[in-house]
Amino acid sequence: MHNKVVYHAMKVFHGLGWPVLRFNFRGTGLSQGKHDGRAEVEDVRAGLDWLRKEFGKPIVAAGFSFGAAMGLKACCGDAGIRGFAALGLPTHAEGRDYTYAYLESCKFPKLFLSGDRDQYAPVAQLRSVVDAAADPKELALIDGADHFFAGQLAAMQGALQRWLHATFPNSYGADEGSGF
Repeated sequence: MHNKVVYHAMKVFHGLGWPVLRFNFRGTGLSQGKHDGRAEVEDVRAGLDWLRKEFGKPIVAAGFSFGAAMGLKACCGDAGIRGFAALGLPTHAEGRDYTYAYLESCKFPKLFLSGDRDQYAPVAQLRSVVDAAADPKELALIDGADHFFAGQLAAMQGALQRWLHATFPNSYGADEGSGF
């Protein structure tokens, strides 16, 4: 929740006048529960439900790293999601490769935004994930950026903002915006 990537992405959404929700997954920070790498999809769904009840607006969601993986999984079957920005989606971490077969049927617009030096998403593996995902989709690589976009947070924000403007051109302002 207090990660620099999450914070800077949140500023892009907030700058559009959209409501924003940041949260910790179970067992992280001061949150209760036990982190197990599977049930966290329910944490995302609970956040989506809260946004719907609180604001009643369409949702464009985003997630960083593990949050991108859990967020995509939670959102792909959700008809109320207008789009998703996956920042630093991991494809290889802790000696394991991660696949995302459910993206084949995920029809809303998707941004895959990563550094071209992301230690948890080698470019070739990330391209393979993106190629297998349903359209519409976009892959944006930030030159020289690692997984945490160190020294490249402004470039990450710019790429995210460009995608949002191109994909949702008539959705700005508090009355029309979506939640994060």
